[in-house]
Amino acid sequence: MQTSDVRIFLAVAAAGSLSAAARQLDVVPMQVSRRIAALEEELGVRLFHRTTRAVSLTAEGEAFQPHAAAMVEAEESARAELSPSPALASGVLRMTAPSVFGQSIVLPLLPALLARHPELRIDLDVSDRVVDIVGHGLDLALRVATLGDSELVARRIASNPRVIVASPSYLARHGKPSVLADLDDHECVVLQAVGRWPLVVGGKVQRRRVSGRVTTSSVDAARTAAMQGLGLTMLTYWDVHRQLAEGSLVRVGLRDAEMEDLAVWAVMPTRRHVPVRVTAFLDALANELNKLLRARGVAKEQL
Repeated sequence: MQTSDVRIFLAVAAAGSLSAAARQLDVVPMQVSRRIAALEEELGVRLFHRTTRAVSLTAEGEAFQPHAAAMVEAEESARAELSPSPALASGVLRMTAPSVFGQSIVLPLLPALLARHPELRIDLDVSDRVVDIVGHGLDLALRVATLGDSELVARRIASNPRVIVASPSYLARHGKPSVLADLDDHECVVLQAVGRWPLVVGGKVQRRRVSGRVTTSSVDAARTAAMQGLGLTMLTYWDVHRQLAEGSLVRVGLRDAEMEDLAVWAVMPTRRHVPVRVTAFLDALANELNKLLRARGVAKEQL
């Protein structure tokens, strides 16, 4: 079984069509079709249901997918270990990140990362949905919220507590809340996913209902609304760190409550055979976050 055919299988499974996989692999669709047919012939099973518009995995294809991913990871790990320059990353790093974090943190990292690793390519899905990284053939997912139970491997990259913020103009008009009860007197821009704000009171998390005239499903929209003076909002630190640094948003602290402590996590399918492209990116990400913290004189535990 040729690993190149297995890579094509994973690309088609992730893309959902032969033509999309061909574009991603920079080959013609006929070549993709022939290699999938050859793989199916070798395995003796049909891997995809095919229509004129799309393809989908058969039950046998779904069963084969994790084995295919493991085969590709093992080959890449072996090549990395035996390479004369094992520190250099190569291949396509496929990952997903939340929209605001991806745009404000991940994308600015890429020019220097790609310059250090000329053979590396990036396939970045910037989305607030939780992506099945195994099913989509991704190397990793960056997540900034509380992690659910999972068989995936998670690596903590940096602290990322929730913070309450508002614009200077809003605070000038309405005053700055100082205790938990003051929130009842303020307009709050509410994320639909966090209808009740989690605050730590006396060492225990309380979910406090807040209200306002603006509710949104988008972190970016909530941040923009707060910058426009429409109310207080609760987001995570790395969603607003640039705005806090430049002063377009101001952090609001409460004497009788603390913010729930979250973290930036890298979630991977397995801890075995982690490709060099993944470790190179994660090292660059951790270095960048720590550099930003040092530049602002903030220790991780003081976020």
